[in-house]
Amino acid sequence: MLSTRIYTALCFLIVFMLGLFYFSPIFWMIFLLAIAVIGSWEWSQLSKFSLPGSILYLIFTVFIGGELLFILSRVTIIDPYTSQFIWLYAVALCFWLFCVPCFLKFNVSVRNPILFALIGWMLLLPTCLALFQLRAIDPMLLLGFIAAIWISDTAAYFTGRKYGKNKLAPKTSPGKTWEGVFGALVAVCIYALIWDYLVIDKIKISLYIPLLLALVVLGILGDLFESLIKRQAEVKNSGNILPGHGGILDRIDSLTSSLPVAIFVVLLFFTI
Repeated sequence: MLSTRIYTALCFLIVFMLGLFYFSPIFWMIFLLAIAVIGSWEWSQLSKFSLPGSILYLIFTVFIGGELLFILSRVTIIDPYTSQFIWLYAVALCFWLFCVPCFLKFNVSVRNPILFALIGWMLLLPTCLALFQLRAIDPMLLLGFIAAIWISDTAAYFTGRKYGKNKLAPKTSPGKTWEGVFGALVAVCIYALIWDYLVIDKIKISLYIPLLLALVVLGILGDLFESLIKRQAEVKNSGNILPGHGGILDRIDSLTSSLPVAIFVVLLFFTI
């Protein structure tokens, strides 16, 4: 099982790195749209849509996601720092800061299929746009944000496993602990200092460190929110497309809550 997880992770990492640094914008757009489509299929299964409903949801995802990515690809050629979709990033920020904590606190179960579909798009579409625009600004900047989330997840896992005693959300995700959260914050703070020293020369450290620490918290929210949805759907994983890892949503849950906020802050404060 462990060897399968490692092999799958390496394959996914290779494809992602090739896409990040070598794909043309059109192929990067197709790659992101494929992730959105697979994620929307998994979301439709979690919501228990009928087969026709799931297919219709996929079709709408292709049209809406494709159109948004096409528009963004056109405007980023002229200005990578375009604020064309900053409104959507702002909506995503409000969703994660105000709506998701209420979902988690009160264990809200969404019954309305239209609302459930809209939430799925709120997870997937801003994330894909953020992935596209951050790459257009600087692939290393995007990689730096994603690496922060990976480091956070890894540090939280090992710290929680060794020292974890106080449960963070026992009903939603029993494996997560406050000690793990603390370990993640410390690890990412160290990472931020190192990355600022080695790579970043434009972003002030006084803004950069708080941003990465905020992404840690948001990443945890994204992880907990997906755990809540899976628990309500009575499944362990969102899918099985990634052997040993589950589904696409299982792998990008922390990114859905952090990357739209990252690009929102970049556009507000770090624009050249």
